[in-house]
Amino acid sequence: MANGWGDAVVDKLSIDLQTEFPGIKGFSKRNLHRMKYIYELSSQNVILPQLVAKLPWGHTDTIFTKIKQPEQIQFYLQKCVERGWSRSVLEEEIRFDAFTKAQSFQNNFPQTIEPQQLATYRLEFRDEYDLSFLELEDTHTERQLEQAMVLNRVKTLGRFGNDFAFMGRQFRLELDEKEYFVDLLFYHRRLKCMVALELKATEFKPEHSQQLCWYLHLLDKTVKYSDDKSSIGILMCKSKSQLTVEYALELVNRPVGVATYTYTQLPADIAKYLPNETELLDMIENKLLT
Repeated sequence: MANGWGDAVVDKLSIDLQTEFPGIKGFSKRNLHRMKYIYELSSQNVILPQLVAKLPWGHTDTIFTKIKQPEQIQFYLQKCVERGWSRSVLEEEIRFDAFTKAQSFQNNFPQTIEPQQLATYRLEFRDEYDLSFLELEDTHTERQLEQAMVLNRVKTLGRFGNDFAFMGRQFRLELDEKEYFVDLLFYHRRLKCMVALELKATEFKPEHSQQLCWYLHLLDKTVKYSDDKSSIGILMCKSKSQLTVEYALELVNRPVGVATYTYTQLPADIAKYLPNETELLDMIENKLLT
């Protein structure tokens, strides 16, 4: 439809539809204009219509209203479909710029993972995690951070993604009568591998990646099943130097990524958009049933 005459047609169509279907919402002039815009944009990408068809209108409208780049639109649509995000979770992920956080995630995956799997692996992790839902003081220790993540593991899993399954904290590994402990250990159902998460309430140091690489080696040698893929390590640090991380990962021969986390006492106007524990449990259960 062309501007002017086309707008008038949409306005009249809105009135006709609301008259024909009294009590049914969604036929406002704004919504019809938005539907027209979404149709025109989606018709340029064969994947978008398939994703849009699987989501409620509120999710689709939110994404196309707040996001303009096609690549980012596809990212948020796909995440909503795969992870069952509620609308409030979607709005929080957009506010936190989940797309950029996923794209900028520092890792050595290109050197340690088969090329055809890279895209899938990268989209499961992000460069920065917002852990503001944890009940912690702004200044905290690694053990306090770990404790809070375990106590709030439902929300933590919701932040990481529904494909993460919790295996344990301070997961014990033993070799040559010596013990080693992984802070948090997960299993990723889609990637079919263990994910070792090491927490550092300090700036990233090169020795952190070497320690984690050793843990991954032990996991693969002593815990991994024969049909599992190689374990992945994620270092979650309070801060990091991009250049130091880049250099350090060049020396690591196992799949490792380095992320940071943000933590503040959450303002009420932001906290209201976070899913509660019941919502996340429902999301996870629905995912497992599909």
